[in-house]
Amino acid sequence: MFVHIFGFRWKSEATEEDKARAEKEIRAFRGVIPGLIEVCVGLNLSPRGQGYTFAGMMKFVDKEAADFYSIHPAHMALLRWLAPLIDPVELDFKA
Repeated sequence: MFVHIFGFRWKSEATEEDKARAEKEIRAFRGVIPGLIEVCVGLNLSPRGQGYTFAGMMKFVDKEAADFYSIHPAHMALLRWLAPLIDPVELDFKA
């Protein structure tokens, strides 16, 4: 199994609608991205979040599936509008 963890610091121009859209579109990857086992996203509730207010985790069958996700058309479509609105952090590991 391969795990992808991410967090977003939203830029000031990001609206509440943008934030809701991001959560909805990320959740919609279930059943669309081959090899994606699980998707969890939501508000970061940690008091040590360093400004990362949105967090998520994805489990993939293996690293190859996670690598394919990074170039999948659904993910690329999300990034086109989302990337300018966030300061992201990502962590990946083999479980």
